[in-house]
Order: sequence, then C-alpha cells, then structure tokens
Amino acid sequence: MRSGSLPPPMLPLLLLLLLLAARGPPPCAADTPTPASWEPPADAPWCPYKLLPEDPEASGAARLCFRTAMRGFRCEEPGCKAHTSAGGMLRASVLRNRSVLVQWRLPPGRARRLRSLLLECSWRGAYTRFPCERVLLGTSCRDYLLPEVHEGVRYRLCLQPLPVHSQRGIDDIPPPECVEFVAEPGGMRDIVVAMTAVGGSICVMLVVICLLVAYITENLMHPSFGRPGLRRQP
Repeated sequence: MRSGSLPPPMLPLLLLLLLLAARGPPPCAADTPTPASWEPPADAPWCPYKLLPEDPEASGAARLCFRTAMRGFRCEEPGCKAHTSAGGMLRASVLRNRSVLVQWRLPPGRARRLRSLLLECSWRGAYTRFPCERVLLGTSCRDYLLPEVHEGVRYRLCLQPLPVHSQRGIDDIPPPECVEFVAEPGGMRDIVVAMTAVGGSICVMLVVICLLVAYITENLMHPSFGRPGLRRQP
C-alpha cells in the first residue's frame, strides 16, 4: 500500500461524515420563536406620545411628550393585580394606589411595519361606555402609565397598531388587543379599618374620662357628712 492512500473500509465512513456536515443540524434543532419579554431592553429609546382629545372630532393640537420605559417592574399581590388580554400581548397591572401600568409586547420585526400605536381607554356606565383617555404612542413605546382610575368601575383598554399604508404586506397586522379590569377598593377599605380603630380608641378614652369626671364630682365637689349615729348629742 502506498503512503497517503486510505484503506477501502475508510472511504465510505469519510463520505458519510462529509455528507452529515453539509446537511447542517436536524429539523428538531431549529430555533423556535419565543414571545417577547415584558421587560424593555436596556438600550430602549425614549417613548414619544401624544394625549389626544376624548372626542376624535374635537379641535386642538395634541402636545408631544416623552417618557422613559419602566424597568424592573414586578406585579406582586396584594399590592398589584395583573390582567392580560386574550392574545397575551397586552397587560394591565392595577396598583393599590389606583394607578395602572399598561404594557405590551410586539413580535420581532413587527414594529418596523407600524407607523404608531393607539391606546384607547373607556369605562362602563349604567347604560353606555364613556371614553377616558386616548394616547398616540410611537413604535418604540412598550408601556404607559394611567395615573388614576376610579374604584369599582369596569375599564376597557385597547391597543390598536397603526400600519404604514405605503408598504405592502400589512395583512398580518393583528387586530387590536383589549383587556378589561376593575380597580378594587383596597385603599378605601384600609381607610375604613383605620377610622374604625381610631373611633374605638376614642370611645374607650371618652368612657374613661366620663368615669373620672363622675368620681371627681362625687368625692371632691360635694362635702362628705358623717353618719347620724356618730353626731354629738347636745
């Protein structure tokens, strides 16, 4: 056998190794898409937004504002209760102080096909719904804070992606995501408990004061007389 030549049994094994290396990883090793995280990235840009009038036909220019993304937020009971939309893309975290942090997550690459995001808020009355806030947000925004909501009222928040109409292929834009919640009267309940405790303490103090006044009136204000049998006879 000449030097540099392979024995016949080694040739099929070498060809098999080269074929496996050319094919790449098996289908089961392919990357599966994972949902985006609620936590914004560390290099998240500023969030531009505009507060729109409640009436879409009302006149008046909206003022452009900016806010930073909320990082490190955790909704933990009993101080917070989270409500998620049916599609799992919108979440409303109702805090105990009756403020609501609204968060959303978009699939990778979806934000490039959007022009902006429209967040609409409404609450249910006795016979109809009333608008409470309309916010136009930039595509870099991932959360928004509602400063205060009324307790015991059912709210509905909807996030509508607004696509760039000049581009093609916008049929995969999802419908608006909506979530409903009711702010529990936790703060008012704490106030009632505190007032009850204070009222009970005041009642006990008043009873003690009344007994003390009665004792002072009975023993100090009126003179004490001896018994008739002990009086000196004339």
